[in-house]
Amino acid sequence: MNRILNILLLVCVSGVSTAQNMSLAEKVSNSAMNLWKDSMAAENKPAKWTYDQALLNKGLEATWYNTGNGNYFKYIQKQTDLFITEDGNIRTYKQSDYNIDNVLGGRVLLSLYKVTGKEKYFKAATLLREQLRNQPRTNEGGFWHKKRYPNQMWLDGLYMGEPFYAEYAALVHDSAAFDDIANQFIWMENHARDEATGLLYHGWDESKKEKWSNPANGCSPNFWARSMGWYAMALVDVLEQFPDNHPKKQALKQIMIRLVEAIKSTRDEKTGLWWDVMNLPDKKGNYLEASASAMFVYSIAKSIRLGYIPKDYLTTALYGYGGIQKQFVVEKDGQITFNGTVSVSGLGGDPYRDGSYEYYIGEKVIPNDPKGIGALILACNEMDNLLTGFSTGGLTVKLDNYFNAEFKKDVTGKLMPYHYQWNEKANGGFSLFGHVFNAYGFKTETLKDAPTANNLKDAAVYILVDPDTKEETATPHFLEAENIKNIVDWVKCGGILVVLHNDKGNTEFEHTNQLMKNFGIQFKEDSRNHVEGTYSDAAAFTFKNNEVFKTAKKVYLKEISTLSLSKPAKPVLTDKKDTIIAVAKVGKGTVFAVGDPWFYNEYTDGRKLPAEYENYAAMQDMVKWLIDQTKKRVVEKKK
Repeated sequence: MNRILNILLLVCVSGVSTAQNMSLAEKVSNSAMNLWKDSMAAENKPAKWTYDQALLNKGLEATWYNTGNGNYFKYIQKQTDLFITEDGNIRTYKQSDYNIDNVLGGRVLLSLYKVTGKEKYFKAATLLREQLRNQPRTNEGGFWHKKRYPNQMWLDGLYMGEPFYAEYAALVHDSAAFDDIANQFIWMENHARDEATGLLYHGWDESKKEKWSNPANGCSPNFWARSMGWYAMALVDVLEQFPDNHPKKQALKQIMIRLVEAIKSTRDEKTGLWWDVMNLPDKKGNYLEASASAMFVYSIAKSIRLGYIPKDYLTTALYGYGGIQKQFVVEKDGQITFNGTVSVSGLGGDPYRDGSYEYYIGEKVIPNDPKGIGALILACNEMDNLLTGFSTGGLTVKLDNYFNAEFKKDVTGKLMPYHYQWNEKANGGFSLFGHVFNAYGFKTETLKDAPTANNLKDAAVYILVDPDTKEETATPHFLEAENIKNIVDWVKCGGILVVLHNDKGNTEFEHTNQLMKNFGIQFKEDSRNHVEGTYSDAAAFTFKNNEVFKTAKKVYLKEISTLSLSKPAKPVLTDKKDTIIAVAKVGKGTVFAVGDPWFYNEYTDGRKLPAEYENYAAMQDMVKWLIDQTKKRVVEKKK
């Protein structure tokens, strides 16, 4: 494994973003936004609602999450708003076509809804969910690819429909939908998988009457690489949404293992890439195809990171990613060109596409196809996450949801936890904070119960944020003596406590300070850096040679409670005689404290905060510092 990790560093280090070095994901994302300034417009008119745009936007969303650069989000929103009316209709979309390709854009709509809360995005997403509700199906229950292609399931359609279906189901608590979603993959594998190679045919016709279908099994004649890429990406993205306790999740994981093994077995050993027709590398006219190679790298890397497949497949992703950069990526004057993507391949239609080998290799191969670029951006970001994810070895960070336990009704009317939650993408959520933890290999969990020796023992980091007051919650939980003892004992044994408090009037002080006095820290009942209206440098702080924040230089912190310290606490940031941030070493553990929730999305996602403030970088610095504390704790234990 050490040899593999060395290869990983050599291949991927150019893709990791630093203050001096822009990542490949950023370079490709910026090039795409420069290439298509306005929704893939032609002659100053927006293009049709299409999956090409949706895939590109999902790539840009990943870059946004990996950088905190709000320009990516703004581009996605601008593109999408060209199609979405204020009453939630989708321009150029026709539901009665029952074209499953049109559903993919619903994932972008759901992201926009979760971030902005604007109802028009949810209404538009619901139109697409209604399409799936009425989508024609095979007798078994599989979605037809399109109304005009009766009785047919294509591998492509799994990516177009199922990840959105799963995300929408999770949002509206439609647990029954996950059976249907799992079945789509199970049925497709049952009908389209070739036992000899493990590969899946591009399409399957239940009627066995279509001209391209095999009269014996209904399958199309060949294994087209991008269709396998669509299927692989669909499966890993759906698995990420699937409830852990669902009885069919394990079946989906087994499909992924079989799929990745088949993908691995057909890679080109010399380049690490994949052929357009996967099982015929030596046949005249076949070529290494860029978009499928990027899709495979993304799917394998993400499956490894999330634990769906063994790490043994790491070299497949590594060599594939290196091959992509060497074979297809060209940089000139800061603009990336991505070569080698086949423009389109399908089945049936007019003119008729017979699925033959000659048909597949006869389609045009072009540079800068949006499907290829979207897949490349996803692969770059996922490889970056895989690289940084080796930092911790799978430590767990637990976020309190007992002392901070506010609820509000979601879109279905169900009361749900909100305010500083891992899965919350709105301004007050911690979704980017959680993403950075995950990118560095932490497992993020929520602790809904009072802290005990038992439920803290497997946590490397425990985060207390903004404990409730009686004004916020009808029956708030306060830090009582037993809770305090459990936390203090855990810290002394090596736990790392992060306390993100708040200012006067917005949080509970008395009980929280009873805890903090054990660490030489007290939150003052004050409120510093009050800012009216727009952002102001009155709430700015600068770091210089800081032990925690080693890359961020200028950050934004408003409406904070300042600190008073005694031993063993020491200041990390002071300003005008006020202590703003402090740390304390207590026993084998460490405590970090600041009088503000600080790392919530409004101040890290770049949508509102001016780019001069480096709160996202500070959040990354913080997570890396926490990793250092865990390593020091391990060293001390060995001594």
